[in-house]
This record gives sequence, structure tokens and C-alpha cells, in this order.
Amino acid sequence: MESKIKFLAYYLPQYHPIPENDKWWGKGFTEWTNVTKAKPLFKNHYQPILPSDLGFYDLRVPEVQEQQSELALSHGVDGFIYYQYWFGPDKMLLEKPAESMLKNQKVKIPFCFCWANETWKGIWHGLENPDILIEQKYPSKASGYKQYFDYLLPFFQDERYIKVDNKPMFHVYRVSDLPDRDLFFQTFNSLAKKNGFDGIYFVITTTAESVKKIDHELISAKIDLNIFNNIRYHFQPFFTNRWLRKIELKINTKLGYTQDVVKRNKPLILEYPLLMKHFNKSLLSNKSIPCAIPNWDNSPRSNKKSMILNKTSPKAWKNHLEQTVQLVKEAKNNPQYVILKSWNEWAEGNYLEPDRKYGREWLKVVKEVKESL
Repeated sequence: MESKIKFLAYYLPQYHPIPENDKWWGKGFTEWTNVTKAKPLFKNHYQPILPSDLGFYDLRVPEVQEQQSELALSHGVDGFIYYQYWFGPDKMLLEKPAESMLKNQKVKIPFCFCWANETWKGIWHGLENPDILIEQKYPSKASGYKQYFDYLLPFFQDERYIKVDNKPMFHVYRVSDLPDRDLFFQTFNSLAKKNGFDGIYFVITTTAESVKKIDHELISAKIDLNIFNNIRYHFQPFFTNRWLRKIELKINTKLGYTQDVVKRNKPLILEYPLLMKHFNKSLLSNKSIPCAIPNWDNSPRSNKKSMILNKTSPKAWKNHLEQTVQLVKEAKNNPQYVILKSWNEWAEGNYLEPDRKYGREWLKVVKEVKESL
């Protein structure tokens, strides 16, 4: 019997050289550049974290995505959510792997896109200043979004593209940043209907930060689901008393242990088992779906400005995933999804692909939980 709950994993299409990364970071740069140079920052800090089965792959090689597809499907992953970097009319980055996948029918795994609409800043790569590498820009007219939709249409029309009620699923990472959300939603929905769909199935990402900025009346009328992904902002203070918590925050900030990445001068280290107990306590609404995170250590990218989930393991991951699935079961919403973050964000220490320490254990957890549903 097919499981009602679907597991969708974020997919990073970064593992191939592009001219922009050559310019910013040096000739031939990919995520593997950061991964292989990582070093431990404290006692018992496990770095570098290196891949095993798939090796240091290059996404220009078609067989890589075929192997990823087979590996994911055989371990209970139902689809990939490809990050997509559209910075405005006539500017995309890292689009080639998805374009190659579209042409390669040997890649069987269903997929959809997440528009990662965020300005790239050097601060996320460990630089001392938040210089802009490339700015996210937004069209002021429908014609700008039409250009984006026209690019997406061949993907939407592919039988592998994930659809709900004849609506292609499309994720938006930072919907609160859209200057004219109504223009975006209306344009995409209208164009989808003109091309034989019943609209777009919009999924947005919400965090503790973005929830405060969102026009809930507008969004509730336009979106179908929201993913509560709180990894960058979820910090559990030791003290529960309001005044003691303020003192604690000031002390941690002064010492460099702060969530403000610009001010941070020491890694923010959080205990994974403790954090995950609080991560998905409840869903925000009947449109919410949870995000489950197996691991996180972005020190290969960010060094002393990193955030590290300490004491991660396949066992702790299984506890977290089981708790997350239970939330979905209790909600009884339809459709039912769990978002897995992520399939292959290696420089953030956030992955399900086999590594040299645990092999396929991260994926075996997904398979075991899926088979128990």
C-alpha cells in the first residue's frame, strides 16, 4: 500500500563550475572546494565530512543524477525540490543541472522547484563583511514574471513534475521579500490556467523571522501550504525567566555566540537532540507542513560565523523524523508532506547522501520510517 505521507527533499544544483563562482572564489570552485578544506573548530568536532558512495560528483555528468534518483527512490524519498536561482529577468544561476535532468528520462524521481529568491552575500561564506555578490531583483510588471513562467513551463509540463489537483507545485523561499506579491501570484496562476493547468500549487517557507513580515490575509488566500523551517532562527535559551533570558542573550552576544551572523565571531553550537525536541512541537495551521533536518554544520562555508548542530547521528535523526511524521498524522491534512532538509547541501553539513562515517545510515532511517507508515 502506497504511503499517504510523501517525503520531499531539497536538492542543491551547485556541483559544477560557473563563471560567477570562478570570479568570486577562484577557478573551478564548487561546494566541494569548501567541504574538502574544512577543519575541526573544537574538541570532538567531526570535520571534514566527506561523501562516500557518490564521491565528489560533477552535475554535468548525467549518470550522477540517475544514481541520485535511484538511491533516493529506493530509500523512501518521493521527490526532489530543486533550488532555483532566478534573480530577475535575464539572470539565472545554477540552472544547468535541472535543464539536463529535464532531457534525461533515466532520472525517474519526481521533482518541483523552490525559487530561492534571496540576494547572495559573502557573509554566508565566512567573509568579514556582508558584501553583495548578486542581488535578487523583482519585476514591476507582469511581463517580467511571464518570462520566468515561460522558462518554467516545459518543466511544469513534464510528467515527473509534482502536481496537486492539476496544479504544478512551486515553492517560494522568501515570500515576504516580494514587493508586489499579488502581481506574482496572479501572473503565475493566470498563465498556468492558460496552459491547461488549474493554477499553481504555491508552497511558501516561513521562519520565526518571516512570519512577522507576512501579510497573512493576502497569503492565506493565495498559498496552498507553508513549510515551517526555523533552522536559522531557533535558539533555545537556558533560562525561562524573561529578565534572565535577556541577560543571557547579552552575555552570549558579547562572547560572540549570537544568531546575528554579521556580529558572530564564534560558532553557534546547539545540541541536536535537545533542539529537535522543540523544533516541530506543533504545526502553525491546517496549511502547515513540517521540515525535518538530519544534520547541520555550515563551518565548511562559514568557519567562525557558522552554526553547528552538535551530537547528530542517524539514531537522533530517526527520533526527530518519527516525531515529525507523528505531527503530520495527527493533523490529518490532505495532501500530507514532510520536507527533508536536505538531500545534498554538503558545505552546510546538511545532507542525506552517503558519507564516509555513517554510509547510507541517514537514508536507511528515511526508508525505515517510510515503511512503518
